[in-house]
Amino acid sequence: MYAPTLKIELINIEKKFSQELLFSGISHTFAAPCKAALLGINGSGKSTLLQIISGYLSPGKGQINYVSDGRKLAEDEIFETVSICAPYLELIEEMTLTEFLQYHFAFKKQKMPVNEIIRYIGLEKSKDKFIEQYSSGMKQRVKLAQAFCCDTSVLLLDEPCTNLDEDGFALYEKMLRDFTENRIVIIASNDPEETKCCTEKYFIRDFK
Repeated sequence: MYAPTLKIELINIEKKFSQELLFSGISHTFAAPCKAALLGINGSGKSTLLQIISGYLSPGKGQINYVSDGRKLAEDEIFETVSICAPYLELIEEMTLTEFLQYHFAFKKQKMPVNEIIRYIGLEKSKDKFIEQYSSGMKQRVKLAQAFCCDTSVLLLDEPCTNLDEDGFALYEKMLRDFTENRIVIIASNDPEETKCCTEKYFIRDFK
């Protein structure tokens, strides 16, 4: 089956917060398939740049284009193209895991049925518990699942192993192997273990 060629074009991106310059002059193209890392210390702007790439934030200067087979995508098409896992994205804790994933995938295409996703992330025994009863590590598994298991061309990961134990980290590595073929994967992190899969690495400090 034919798969469209996707590119993300960053053109002279700049962002300031309260007159503090986070980065400027970022011009780069991410083309599928790729695994890229945004690296830097806490507060350097990694998460901000990832949110700009996702479309959640607008740059102070410059522009970002999603281009599929030479055609620039509209904003609603970008939403359908991107999935993200990040510490600042909240789960609906008043739902059970089954309810939450069913709700989430009503808006995004999924790579496998919900019951298989739950089994894959090792939370089958807790699928009918409210998410508010989950540990921080269990919640992180859910966040990873809702991102990795979306049938999207772009996967954005911000500190993806937050709160994960050794088994959770092994799950993360397995998901990278199983669910990233032909996708643009961009990981923001200061942990080299989280980004060791990446063949492209960019330091935010180089864009001050």
